[in-house]
Amino acid sequence: MNTLEIKGDWNITKGKLKQKWAKLTDDDLQFAEGKHEELLGRIQKRTGETREAVEKAIKDSCSTSCGCK
Repeated sequence: MNTLEIKGDWNITKGKLKQKWAKLTDDDLQFAEGKHEELLGRIQKRTGETREAVEKAIKDSCSTSCGCK
């Protein structure tokens, strides 16, 4: 997964991730250019999920909301 896949329509993706993991806050999901690894780490730490599970959830949320798969 690359930055463009995540960047897509981030507000929609962010909403879907918050539905999946209610523990996530806006601060957890703040996407900044070049901070892909940090974003994954924050979500991982907050949810206790594996990196693979987080990447899959982001990719799935993104592909269903904005077609950026």
